[in-house]
Order: sequence, then structure tokens, then C-alpha cells
Amino acid sequence: MERKANGSSCSGCGPGYKTPLDAMKGPREKIVYLPCIYRNTDIQKPDYLATVDVDPKSPNFCKVVHRLFMPNLKDELHHSGWNSCSSCYDDPSKTRNRLILPSLISSRVYVVDVGTDPLAPRIHKIVEPTDLFWKCNLANPHTSHCLGSGQIMISAMGDPSGNGKGGFVLLDGETFDVVGNWELPGDEAPMGYDFWYQPRHNVMMSTEWGAPKALAGGFDIAHVKAGLYGKRVHVWDWTTHKRIQTLDLGEEGAIPLEIRFLHDPAEAQGYVGCALGGTVYHFYKTTKGDWAADQVIKVPSKKVEGWALPEMPSLITDILISLDDRYLYFSNWLHGDIRQYDLSDRKNPRLAGQIFLGGSIINDGNVKVLEDKEMTSQPPPRIIKGKRIQGSPQMLQLSLDGKRLYVTTSLYSAWDKQFYPEIIKAGSVMMQIDVDTVNGGLKLNEDFLVDFGAEPDGPALAHELRYPGGDCTSDIWL
Repeated sequence: MERKANGSSCSGCGPGYKTPLDAMKGPREKIVYLPCIYRNTDIQKPDYLATVDVDPKSPNFCKVVHRLFMPNLKDELHHSGWNSCSSCYDDPSKTRNRLILPSLISSRVYVVDVGTDPLAPRIHKIVEPTDLFWKCNLANPHTSHCLGSGQIMISAMGDPSGNGKGGFVLLDGETFDVVGNWELPGDEAPMGYDFWYQPRHNVMMSTEWGAPKALAGGFDIAHVKAGLYGKRVHVWDWTTHKRIQTLDLGEEGAIPLEIRFLHDPAEAQGYVGCALGGTVYHFYKTTKGDWAADQVIKVPSKKVEGWALPEMPSLITDILISLDDRYLYFSNWLHGDIRQYDLSDRKNPRLAGQIFLGGSIINDGNVKVLEDKEMTSQPPPRIIKGKRIQGSPQMLQLSLDGKRLYVTTSLYSAWDKQFYPEIIKAGSVMMQIDVDTVNGGLKLNEDFLVDFGAEPDGPALAHELRYPGGDCTSDIWL
């Protein structure tokens, strides 16, 4: 018999919560799921899904309590989603009990049973790469979202040959078989990455990372100039599945990654973080009924020596919005800081908190900052419970009440190895930041550390975090 793992306390309702504000009153997180990667390390072991105990009252606090190893090597597990979420709240037949786990490089999709025993997930089904290749002509799956229809939609970054191609795979919500493409024939975007939909405004937005064969082995600035990395946000008609508009963000908006609508489904606006540009754009529906995007945050690059390039971008790699739509958070994976912005004025976010947790400009490292428009000195290294943090803050997840921000330090194994080679030997970590939700502010919890450098099979690279009951990057309200 399966235990209900949907985080909802009501009876007779579907998974998740009725509204984002109801979700903020949900139970405190006790476990998190996150993929751990061995691709591009010296360890010839499969990637695995780690279950981590984050309950301060538990004897296993800050420990990995279960590891579900995949049956294949070098998958590059990356992001995950659910078979159902708050978009199915009104459907009592739905239960959040399967974690959808796409593999960025192998193009497999693992369907993981977290309902039978949330503390010991097991593989329910494997969608093989050939299903994506032959049925959809797509590969390199990234973001998965459940739909109100009960189906599951997964964005793809390329075609089976490694070229850029922004299409979407539909899975049946019961059998998890590949149904086909969501987009219309020939209407795919030139590149893909993340997406978010908002049915009340009949819209879906998608972003672009780059051509898989360009980024697979590491980052080469020449590939940017060759047009192999993205700079566009695509607007889709949610009903007809047509691509109706493209927002070209230009060089300042190069490599737009995570895109987030505000959680309030009545709002026709949101934000997208642009990695190489070090910028955040505010997108919104205009009075004419089309969509526009304006740059609202710019993190200046730093002039440096002792690094790969004379200027170091911040590299905004993850971005999320609190469930009350008050605060926006993002990580600067090269500079090494996490920032919190107050969104009271949607068009003019205000910096409310900042914390450095590693990065490339620490004051005892090889990089010397020659010119900095924001800081007067380089930050010190971060040491928690005697361990020096290698790498830099990357994936973020916020507690439902907005008071705890979890962070891991791995971006993508090939880029980890290129920019932070020491993380391959030391492993990544998971940290927790206490958030001031009244006045703004971020403070490291010095008593919290999950060290993936101490894993039984050797140091692992931990990536995106998921709560069993849903969170602010998995759930969409209709």
C-alpha cells in the first residue's frame, strides 16, 4: 500500500495545495531528494538519487539515509519533477508519488516511485533514449512539469545528433509512455532549456541554454560567438501549442536559463535569469496582449587576472521566487554569492540580502580582482564544520514558509571539472541559509552541512533539490 506523499493535509483532494499562500502554511520539510552525479569524475559508478534527512529533531539529521543507484553509467542526472503537483489539486484521483528524473546526457528518463516508501525510493520505469529519439526526434531532456491534464511535459535541449532543438516531450501520466511532441510539427524553438506555463493567460515560456554538443565537454567562449548558445525567450500559445513570439534578449541576456512566473496564477509576469549576461529580466504581458521583457538586475562582471578570461561574469545559474511572490533569489556561480531581492516593486527589485559561499574570487585563491564595481575586497573562503567549501553556490530550494534556503554547489559535471576542478576530488556540499523574511537578509546556518565528499563510493556532485510535498520550483497553480 502506498503512503500519500503529496504534502496535503486535506482528504479527498488532489496533490499539493489550493493556493501558493496555502502552501506556505504546509509542514516543514523533513527529507529532500537530490541527484548525485559521477559523470566526469574518476569514479566509475552510476549516478544516484540521494534521500537526505533535514529534520533537526531526527538522529539522522544532515545524513544521506538512502541511495537509489541508476542501472547505467554516465547518465548525468540533473533536474527532476513530479507526476502530479498543485496543478492537479482539484483532481482527487491524482497522487504525487512518482519523481520524474531526466538524464541530461544519456537522454533516459527515470520514473522513481517515492510513494511506496518515501525514505527508500525505487525505480518504477525507465523511458529509454530511443523513445525520445524515434517518437519525438528530441534528446537531452531537462525540465519536467506535470500538467493539469495529468500528462507530464519535459523540455528537450537538442536533437539526437546533439544540435540545438527546443521541443517538448509528453509522457502519459499513468503508464509514463512517450505520447509524442507537445509542439506542432516544425514549430520547435532553435534551442531549449527551461519552461513554465500559465493557463490563465494561455501562455507558456521557454528558454535556451545551448547546443548539447557544444556544452557537453565544457564551456568555450568561441561557441557563444558561433551562435551555439542561446539568448532568446520563446512565447507559446498554451491552447494551440504554437510558438507565437520570440523575445531576443541580446548579449546582455545571453544564456537565459531558469524562468519563473510569479506564483499567483492571476499575475501575467515573472523573471528569467541570464547566466552569461549576469542579468535578470522581468517579462510581462503588455496592454496590447503580447509579451515584453526588460532588464531589471545587472551584476557587473569583474576585471581579473589569473582566470580564463580578463573579465569574469557572475554567471547567474539558478533563480527562484518565494511562494508569496515577495522575494527573488539567485546564485552567482562564478562570483560565489547568493542574492535576495525584494520584489515589492516588480519593475525595480531591491537588493535585500547577500552571502558568499565559495566561488572563484576568494581572497586566498589564484584569481586577483583588478576592478570591482560592487566590492572593495575579495571574500574569504567559507569553512563549515571544518570543511572548506569547494565550488560555488548553485542550485537553490526554499522552504515552503520561505525561512530556509537550501543550496548545493554543482552546476553540471563538465563545467564543474573545468571551473572548479577541486570539487571533483572534494565533492559538493549542501548548505542551509536562514532567511529574514521580514526585513530581508541571509545568514548561514553553521550547524548544517551535508558533505557529499564523504559518500561511500567517493565524492559525488549533488544537484537540484526536491521536497516530497512539492516546492516553489516544481508546483504551478492554475
